[in-house]
This record gives sequence, structure tokens and C-alpha cells, in this order.
Amino acid sequence: MSNEKYYVPHGTYWPIIGSIGISTLFVGFANQMHDVSWGWPVMVLGFAIIAFMMFGWLGTVVAESVGGMYNSQVDRSFRWGMSWFIFSEVMFFAAFFGALLYARVLSVPWLGGEYNNIYTPQLWEGFKAAWPLISTPGDVGQNGVAFSTNFKLVDTWGLPALNTGLLLTSGVTLTYAHHALRAGHRDALMAWMLATIALGVIFLGFQITEYGHAYHDGLKLTSGIYGSTFYLLTGFHGFHVTIGVIMLTVILYRIQKGHFNLENHFAFEGVAWYWHFVDVVWLGLFIFVYWI
Repeated sequence: MSNEKYYVPHGTYWPIIGSIGISTLFVGFANQMHDVSWGWPVMVLGFAIIAFMMFGWLGTVVAESVGGMYNSQVDRSFRWGMSWFIFSEVMFFAAFFGALLYARVLSVPWLGGEYNNIYTPQLWEGFKAAWPLISTPGDVGQNGVAFSTNFKLVDTWGLPALNTGLLLTSGVTLTYAHHALRAGHRDALMAWMLATIALGVIFLGFQITEYGHAYHDGLKLTSGIYGSTFYLLTGFHGFHVTIGVIMLTVILYRIQKGHFNLENHFAFEGVAWYWHFVDVVWLGLFIFVYWI
């Protein structure tokens, strides 16, 4: 098999199971958004099917790789596949950064009369075209008066700055783990991997704590355009960190099983690419969401 130039995979049922899981998830999510009673259980079922597919399919790929069934062409395919996946993630976050940019640089100044906007209505009492829109109108009460939604901004140099240091440090520890892998230092490799995973878990813990404080201070998804963009960007990033921690844990398990060597360890490299991408996205979040 190693002398063949092109690898033809065998038939598998995992794509069908994955399609069923994704369809079930979307049906459940759509009905949950419309307050249908069975939407939530169906959505959970979809997640369970997708998780089952991921473990089963990736387990098959790992078994084939360890069994020596793959050649250099398959390795290049994996690298291209991971590269395009990360590119799709870049575009995913670009959409939300674009929404933040549009609201902050274009929409809010336009409402304040810039860009030759002659008609500047009084949107609500006390409106100021400044970012962020800390005070926004809320739900209309029974007497017809719109309640004001006020919130406090998250302290930039508190938990966000600490989390920035944690993620940057985790990128360094993962790089040291990669060097240890290439040098054949198994103990150092496992120690650096454990450090990277621990830093990721601590990051998630601090983000949960930050969300608790932010919610207590009035910052919610309903807190205007700032609240929605804040939670969309930081929430999806936290989801990606969670996925990254799971991936790193799987790689650590495979290291313990002795699956990697100097010539064959792209699974480690692919997860490292993903983790460094998560680091870079957080830097953008820290600068554009928390800092400026």
C-alpha cells in the first residue's frame, strides 16, 4: 500500500450517520427556537448522533493510520483538508468581526448624523452615537413605557487580560510539546501537553466566571448590538476552545498509546494548527471587543 500513489478509501456508513445527526440537530434547533416542546430533546439527540459519528469515524481513521494503511498522498490530503477547514473557520469569525465593524464604524455614526445623513431622528431619550451603546431601550411595559437596558462593560485588564496571557502561554507550551515530540522526549512531550490542556481548561473556567459577572452587571444578548456581538464572538470562541481542549486530550491519549513518531505525527500537527488559530482569534477579540 505504501508504494501506491493514490489511496482509495473503503466504503463506510459514517457519512450517512453524520448526515442524519446534522439533520436531526437542525430540526430540533429550529423547533426549539419556535418554543416547540419536543425541539430540545431532538436537538440533544442530534448532538449525540454527531458525537457518536465523530468518535466512530475518527477511531476508524486512527486505526487505519496506525495499521500503516496510509501513504504520502493521504498525508498531503489530510494537510490540505485541515488547511481548508481552518480557512473556513477564519471566514466564520470574519463574518462576526465584520458585523462588529459595521455596527461600530458605520451604523452607529450614521445614526448620529455622519456620512451625510441629514435626517437624524431621536431614537430614544438620551441617545448618544458613541460606542458602545451602553444604554438601549428594552421591552415595552404595560403602561407603554420602554424600559431602559443599562449594563457595565467588562474590565479589559481583569479576566480578559488574564485569559489572554493564559492562551498565549498555552501556545508556547504546545510549541515546546511539538519540539519534544520531534526530539523523541516522551516525558517532556506529555508534560507540555498536560500543561497546554490545563491552561485551556483554566481559560474556560475564567470565561464562565466572566460571563457570570457580565450577566450580573446587565450585559446580556438582549443588550443591544454590543451585547449580541460580544456574546457571539466570545461565546463561539469559547466553544472552539472547548473543542480544542477535547482534541488535545485525544492527542495526549494517543501519545500514551505510542501512536506518533518523528515521521508520522500529522494528527498532532493538525491539532496544533487549530490551537494556534484559536490563539490568534482571541487576540483579535481582546483588541477589538475588550480593548479599543
